Amino acid sequence: MFSRNNISVWGILKKCIGLELSKITMPIAFNEPLSFLQRITEYMEHTYLINRTSSMSDSIERMRAVAAFAVSAVASQWDRTGKPFNPLLGETYELIREDQGFRIVSEQVSHHPPVSAFHAENLAGDFVFHGSIYPKLKFWGKSVEAEPKGTITLELLKHREAYTWSNPNCCVHNVILGKLWIEQYGTVEIVNHSTGDKCVLNFKPCGMFGKELHKVEGYIQDKSKKKLAVIYGKWTECMWSVDPQAYEAHKKSEKKGDNKKQKNDELEGAENDDADDMPEVQETVSVVPGSTLLWRIDSRPAHSSVMYNFTNFAMCLNELEPGMEAVLPHTDCRFRPDIRAMENGNMDEASKEKERLEEKQRAARKERAKRDEEWSTRWFQMGTNPYTGSQDWIYTGGYFNRNYQDLPDIY
Repeated sequence: MFSRNNISVWGILKKCIGLELSKITMPIAFNEPLSFLQRITEYMEHTYLINRTSSMSDSIERMRAVAAFAVSAVASQWDRTGKPFNPLLGETYELIREDQGFRIVSEQVSHHPPVSAFHAENLAGDFVFHGSIYPKLKFWGKSVEAEPKGTITLELLKHREAYTWSNPNCCVHNVILGKLWIEQYGTVEIVNHSTGDKCVLNFKPCGMFGKELHKVEGYIQDKSKKKLAVIYGKWTECMWSVDPQAYEAHKKSEKKGDNKKQKNDELEGAENDDADDMPEVQETVSVVPGSTLLWRIDSRPAHSSVMYNFTNFAMCLNELEPGMEAVLPHTDCRFRPDIRAMENGNMDEASKEKERLEEKQRAARKERAKRDEEWSTRWFQMGTNPYTGSQDWIYTGGYFNRNYQDLPDIY
């Protein structure tokens, strides 16, 4: 990993306060050597959670598994303070993991605004998982906030069920000064469109003294709004489920003990204006008696901290294995020269290549405007999501037939 210490972040960012960052060219030092299309693919890391649902006969049990999957999908962002490369228009990425039983394809379908569409399916035909993400990045003086707009849809084909949700917001603190750290916050609502069941997950903002850092808490309710289960944990560690009454009782007994402690804490809290101190990691999740474990994070490889804090899964994503070159379309991220150069530690070349590719993209856009041509996407087209009724990019099929005639020359 390249050290970011000798770069004046402030010099670059002071021009951008309150602006959206997608239109600003960032120096490569802020990046990690993956494209945003590869970062989206990390949603699939814990696919086993969805695979399990095919044998579950109870819809509430399935909702628990889907909720755990939705939380696990953002877990790899923990400590990932590098920004993925913006995909070029027409860029694609595919991953086939026979060991985990899925394949996924994604395409950059729009440049302004930047929209990435993806479609994953289980190799045995049990599920389809798809969506389009439009990440809005804003800079707020000390922090960068990413809002991943867009709906995600999971269809469990055997059960004829469809679930939809949107991801939480993400904030990177101390981009100017101090240690970078990440929090995710906001409400995620998962709806089962077949039964009317709903799971509401609250990703909590850090709060004073960091008591709430990384916490996720929520409940599953049926269509008559009766609470059937509580789900709690941390998106950086694990998620549990328990009966609502047991949870409330546990909370009450914890509160009694907490009130005494809080009075002492408040006397010690002092203001600090320079950096948003990352809260000390609190004792981790306290488990309510009678809870069921839904998901636990895998530990990262030993050298992860000098490898952009990648997980084992992320480390495989840009790998060009023997035989791949003959099969992949030439628009695949693995062929992007700037990302490859950065992965190989060649920062100067990476920076030059990034500029060249962005310039090439601009020239192609001007050329299209001159000829009055519209850009046409290859594997996805704008349609209506049948479950939410809103606009969505729908996979048109055919990618894995390997017929890659007339693809754009983007690298």
